[in-house]
Amino acid sequence: MRVTDQKIAGALLLLSGGAFAQLYPGQSSLNHTCLLQKPLLSCPPQDPTAVDSCCVETFGGLLLSTQFWDTYTGREAEGQLLPTDTWSLHGLWPDFCNGSYTQYCDLTRQYDPIPSPNTTTGTKNGTFVPPYTGPNIGTFLEPFGKIDLLEYMNTYWVAQNQDNPGFWGHEFSKHATCFSTFNTPCYGPKYQKHEEVVDFFETAIKYYKRVPTYKWLKKASITPSNSTTYTYSKIRDVLKKEHGAIPFIGCSGPRYNTTEAGKGSTDNGFTSFSEVWYYDYVYGRPQEGDTVPVDASASYQTNCAKTKNAIHYYKRTKGSEKKPSVPY
Repeated sequence: MRVTDQKIAGALLLLSGGAFAQLYPGQSSLNHTCLLQKPLLSCPPQDPTAVDSCCVETFGGLLLSTQFWDTYTGREAEGQLLPTDTWSLHGLWPDFCNGSYTQYCDLTRQYDPIPSPNTTTGTKNGTFVPPYTGPNIGTFLEPFGKIDLLEYMNTYWVAQNQDNPGFWGHEFSKHATCFSTFNTPCYGPKYQKHEEVVDFFETAIKYYKRVPTYKWLKKASITPSNSTTYTYSKIRDVLKKEHGAIPFIGCSGPRYNTTEAGKGSTDNGFTSFSEVWYYDYVYGRPQEGDTVPVDASASYQTNCAKTKNAIHYYKRTKGSEKKPSVPY
C-alpha cells in the first residue's frame, strides 16, 4: 500500500531533481557535529530545511528491523548455512512516518546485482535500476579492516537462493540509500568511499542484536516443530512484551482455508511463520540506537491465519544450518 502527502511528495521531488544522486542535492559535507545538536525524534517527520538531516533522520523516520525464519538457503552445497537456533537478519528499512516508503534513492550507490523491483517505483514508469556487476559489496569492508564484521554477516545475515553479498547489496541499495543519516555528505570532507556502507551494516546489526526473536519465543515454549502448531495472538503477545510494541508477523505457505485443517473456514491467512518486523522511532541518528518502540500499523500487523493453532513454525531442513562460531 502506498500513501502520499505533501512532505513525501516534496522529498520525492528532491530525489527526481537530484537525478538520484543524493536525497538532498547540494548538501554540504561541513558542520555535522551531531554531539552539539539536540537529538530530535524522527516522527512526526522533521523538516530537513530546519534541522540537520545528518543528525536526525528526516527522510525515513519509521525504522523497521526485519528478520527471516528460512528453513533452507538453496546454497548448502556452497557452505551457505543458517545459524542454529537463531532467526537470520533481513535488513533495516526506513519507512516514512505514515508507513509508506520509497526505494533505490541513490543510483550512484547501486550495488544490487538483482534489483527487486527493477525500477525505482516498482512500476514500468519508474527509473530503471541497472543490475550491479562490480566487486561484491562484501569486499567494501576489507579496506576498513572489518573482517570480523564480514564473518558476523556471513553467519547471521544469510540469503536464500542468492549469495550473501548479493543480498547485502540489495539491502543497502534499496533501503540504506533512503536514510538521510547515511547520506555521504554526513561523513565530512574526508569521507572515505563506502564508509557509509560499513556504517549501515554495523547499524543494522546493532538493531538485530537487540531483538533475539528465537530466544524470546523459546522462553514462551514456542519452538520450531514439524508437528506442533501455534496461535498468532500468542506469538504476537510474546514479542510485544519483549520488544515493547506489536511487530508485524509474517507468514508464507498455504492459506489456512485451503488446508485440510481449515476446510470451510473464512480465515484466508497464511500458515507458515517466516518473518518479523520490529518498528521504532529514533532520536537523532539511527546509528546511535536511541529508539522508541512503536506498534506496526493497525491495518497491517500480520498476514498470518488468526485461527487457534493455525500456524506452523517449521524446523529447518536437515543440513541447512550450523552452530554459529561467532556469538550472536
